[in-house]
Amino acid sequence: MNKDKMLRVAVIQMNSTGDLERNLQQAESLILEASDRGARVAALPENFAFIGSDKDRAKIAQDLNGPIVTRLKKIAKDRSLILLGGSFLETRKKGGGKPFNTSVIIDPAGNIAGIYRKIHLFDVDLPGSPAYRESDYISPGKEMVVRELEGVRFGLSICYDLRFPELFRQLALNGADFIFIPSAFTLMTGKDHWYPLLQARAIENQVYILAPAQDGSDGKRLTYGHSAIIDPWGTILSQAPEGEGVVTADCDLNYLQEVRERIPALSHVRNDLFFF
Repeated sequence: MNKDKMLRVAVIQMNSTGDLERNLQQAESLILEASDRGARVAALPENFAFIGSDKDRAKIAQDLNGPIVTRLKKIAKDRSLILLGGSFLETRKKGGGKPFNTSVIIDPAGNIAGIYRKIHLFDVDLPGSPAYRESDYISPGKEMVVRELEGVRFGLSICYDLRFPELFRQLALNGADFIFIPSAFTLMTGKDHWYPLLQARAIENQVYILAPAQDGSDGKRLTYGHSAIIDPWGTILSQAPEGEGVVTADCDLNYLQEVRERIPALSHVRNDLFFF
């Protein structure tokens, strides 16, 4: 991949269920579709492998050598893709305890290039909806992740992280050109906040945003969908309609540099003001 060329990326929208094998088959089918359409980067949403209650999700947690990641690694290698496994529940190796909500980025050789464990867990009370306590069944991560693959730097985040701009600023200051935001945003919050927050993170950090999302019902709540690819000026390049599918966009890395040169906001950041 050359920074002087356009980079075709794909975000995948799913309506995952409580059937692990069905979800993995659907994810594979959509990844292959993205590849067939010329994407060099493809991204799956949060909880792509399994949707259900936090308690049920915790029961199917597995490690990084389990069938979920093994399957993704094979697809990435077979299709020579940079592939983001949006998120799944990862068992903890040391001391047991609650699993992590983990995202992996896999290189075109089929190797894990980066592992991000969701830092900000979704513990909220929404009017007219059940309370959500992700921390009851999941442990928070602690480390920010940026990885360079074939000359492009990718920052990782997951869903509720979107509401914490300090994480995104640190990803940008550590060189991210693209930031992944795999999500399962609720319908109630998504209809008002999804696009404004995505565009804000793109504009203020001068990055491309890749936001694959869950769409539809998981039996307990409605997710908003509207997967999107957004450029560093905040323009929505592609957005998904309702239902499962793939959307792509050609991202111009020269344009990314032009935006940063026009408004050199990142070069004026005072690092002493950050405590993240």
